[in-house]
Amino acid sequence: MANKVAVLGAGSWGTAFSIVLADAGNDVSIWARREEVAASINEQNENVDYLPGIELPRTITSTHDPERALAGADVVVLAVPSQSLRENLPAFLPYLAPDAVLVSLMKGVELGTLKRMSEVIGEVAEIGPERIAVVSGPNLAREIARREPAASVVACADEDVATMLQKRVHSPAFRPYTSVDVLGCEFGGAYKNVVALCVGMAVGLGFGDNTTASLITRGLAETARLAMNQGANPLTLMGLAGLGDLVATCSSPLSRNRTFGEKLGQGMSVDEIYASTRQVAEGVKSCSSLRALAVATGVEAPIVDAVDEVVQGRLTTSQLMEAFIARDTKAELS
Repeated sequence: MANKVAVLGAGSWGTAFSIVLADAGNDVSIWARREEVAASINEQNENVDYLPGIELPRTITSTHDPERALAGADVVVLAVPSQSLRENLPAFLPYLAPDAVLVSLMKGVELGTLKRMSEVIGEVAEIGPERIAVVSGPNLAREIARREPAASVVACADEDVATMLQKRVHSPAFRPYTSVDVLGCEFGGAYKNVVALCVGMAVGLGFGDNTTASLITRGLAETARLAMNQGANPLTLMGLAGLGDLVATCSSPLSRNRTFGEKLGQGMSVDEIYASTRQVAEGVKSCSSLRALAVATGVEAPIVDAVDEVVQGRLTTSQLMEAFIARDTKAELS
């Protein structure tokens, strides 16, 4: 009998990762918030709302019933928006297997508490770090769904659990590496969304590759400063969950955060952009929590500060770019 994995969340990334899981030999049950999404997956082998045109393996089914989705699953993948995790998770807990491993695909820092997603999972589910893992890397959902070659990091405090999950997600097109640096992977994933917003703003304003490369590089330095302050391994930020994810998210028009930033640079407001799409750009919310965390820990974070000012409507995108150039000069590695 194939291994059973439940994926909680039927958005583009949850669905794309379900394809990886199915290709790796797992039976996959996707919990969908809306019954019509579950119906399209079951009846058409396609998630018409989030990944139109992509045929799903027949080992993927979907349901709106959390009990059915979780029945028999020893691995549970969480793919809901990061800011709704705390309110969504309690509804699933009664149906979790007592030794199930929870895997976070979410990339954000919770507003208010400033907790990473693995910390929220541990607190709400009352489980230890040996049952919580994260997957992070340069994984744009549509490319993953098209089975274009990609790599990622599976991180867990328990190396044996990370290795088990590595085997469960290793498909012909998806190469996972293991890590025990959960914190570093999560900060890399959350921060790159904010940097991608900033890069998108620059593109929307009409700036070219020199500008975007400068922002990406300084964004990486800023990510490393905050992550290392919290105890991350700096090499994690140089790897797939850091630099790899940052480059993919900042460079691709498939990136929600980069696209959101472009629209801001072109003059649209946050509310106008939200009204035009059902996709979630996590960086729009995470910029506020990452900024608060940087302030609380005394870490300089000019990109996060400026992006949050734009999102809050206190700064225009043109003023943001001018502010970066006007900052005091200093040694690069200071």
